[in-house]
Amino acid sequence: MPERPRIPLSNPEISGNEWLYVKKCLDSAWVSSAGSYVNEFEKNLSGMVNKQHVVATSSGTAALHLALLSLNIGAGDEVLVSDLTFAAPLNTIRYCGAEPILVDSDRESWQLDPELIREFLRKQCARSTRGLINQTSGRRVAAILPVHILGHPGPESQISELASEFDLFVIDDISETLGAKVRGRPVGGGATVACYSFNGNKIVTAGGGGALATNESAVAERAFYLSTQAKDDPIFYGHNEIGYNYRLTNLQAALAVAQLERLEEFVERKRAI
Repeated sequence: MPERPRIPLSNPEISGNEWLYVKKCLDSAWVSSAGSYVNEFEKNLSGMVNKQHVVATSSGTAALHLALLSLNIGAGDEVLVSDLTFAAPLNTIRYCGAEPILVDSDRESWQLDPELIREFLRKQCARSTRGLINQTSGRRVAAILPVHILGHPGPESQISELASEFDLFVIDDISETLGAKVRGRPVGGGATVACYSFNGNKIVTAGGGGALATNESAVAERAFYLSTQAKDDPIFYGHNEIGYNYRLTNLQAALAVAQLERLEEFVERKRAI
């Protein structure tokens, strides 16, 4: 039998100002991780997702890693995370030395099931001076990491209520759901940190890249610091802790700025499909 044609999850649509902005970037010679397009991209995305601070990163995975680090999640901690997901969220939890606790999906929506989280938190966890403790493992439960898959928002209000009740952070992975809204508010509005990917198979692409968005200035400052190799002195390159080469390049940002201009068009097309 002849092989059936494959239908990709998302094809890049490069027919706006991408060529113009990339050429301007090349002409300026500012092609690395500093330049006007990085700043413009962060500003534009901030307005679109209704978060005060955005840090542009080299990938969605980098954004998730920085979010966890900036919230001081590490060894001895647990993070509740969707099990219907790409490996990146689980990998980043392990990068930090924390442990992922896999949560099954709701049968109808395929998104993280809040009832399973509620049952786990109320029946298997107890409060202590260290925070909320998983009585089976003895580790602190620090955060919930929902992954909003295939363009459909997860149960934001239920997750936010549980996070508030049990004093947990919420780190939303919105890599596949940029542009979606819940009751008129962009997905991730209730999260401590929202993370995005701009890989070639995403709604908006920079060829790669990612971003984290937050209303917490201290979290954004910490994420930016770690993303630029934790550089304490820009002249003598002093470093007092381990940092990462996690910033988006200006060349990629030029592409992303053009793509963001067409976000509503892309989302409407997907809704029609």
